[in-house]
Amino acid sequence: MLDLINKQVTHEIFGRGNVVNCDESYIKINFESGSKRFIFPDAFKKFLTLSDERAANIIKNKIQKIQEERKEEEERLEKEKALIREQQSLEKREKIMKNSEVILKSQSVFWIKAEESVFEDWNVFSGAIKSGQRKGQPRRLVRINQNSGCLLTKRNIDEHEKNRRILGLFMVDKGFSGRRCVDGYIPAHSKHRIRLSNEESEKMLFWNYYINNNNPENIVWKSGRHRYFDNIWMAQILRDIINLREGTAEQEDAEKFLKYFCQMNGIDVDGIPEPNGALEHIVGPC
Repeated sequence: MLDLINKQVTHEIFGRGNVVNCDESYIKINFESGSKRFIFPDAFKKFLTLSDERAANIIKNKIQKIQEERKEEEERLEKEKALIREQQSLEKREKIMKNSEVILKSQSVFWIKAEESVFEDWNVFSGAIKSGQRKGQPRRLVRINQNSGCLLTKRNIDEHEKNRRILGLFMVDKGFSGRRCVDGYIPAHSKHRIRLSNEESEKMLFWNYYINNNNPENIVWKSGRHRYFDNIWMAQILRDIINLREGTAEQEDAEKFLKYFCQMNGIDVDGIPEPNGALEHIVGPC
């Protein structure tokens, strides 16, 4: 403990005084106006100044060390709070999973025409009904709920269907229900959303994942802007995006996305099989 007894100090209001007592928590100083007690060493941050330069530097270093320790403690407590919030969120999602049956094909893939609009607004239109009494009204994608992801794809008109690229994907916003949606717009989750760069998109072909099990070599998107998509295929895509972004700043976000998706759909993140899409079954030119 630094010996400050009889050291001269200056207070911005009380003037000069001498230290008469000091411990780890408080310092007592005699001024002309009387004795005053202050919190030690915090009072030296603003109110008190030591005349002894060596002692002043020691206290300055002590204050800096205390501030660093407090900051570390605050960060530790914040991490603990974040873990508690994450655990509570996980328990909430698990409760949702227990109370609702997971549909195996509750994901949706879209053929995007107005690419920029989707990524600016971060929502996608389900499409309009083509015939019948409800012709022109928005489609209701009844399988799409908060455990669903929306996959955004595109191919140019002059390209073969096998070249359909994945542009990005997003988790559906919390609380969304396709059955209750009346305007046809599916909003994205505030955090779990990804837009691929052109270079990344070229490496992420839709038909590496999608397959018609009744006709494995069939690579055809006949009509419409939407079709349902298998849950495990979406997990495969997310895992491949993580591998694609390894070592980048975006890798962690993709990992969090996959973890959230798997929790919401009851998928073992470590047991995701390798893709087995239609491109794996092509023999010769298609």
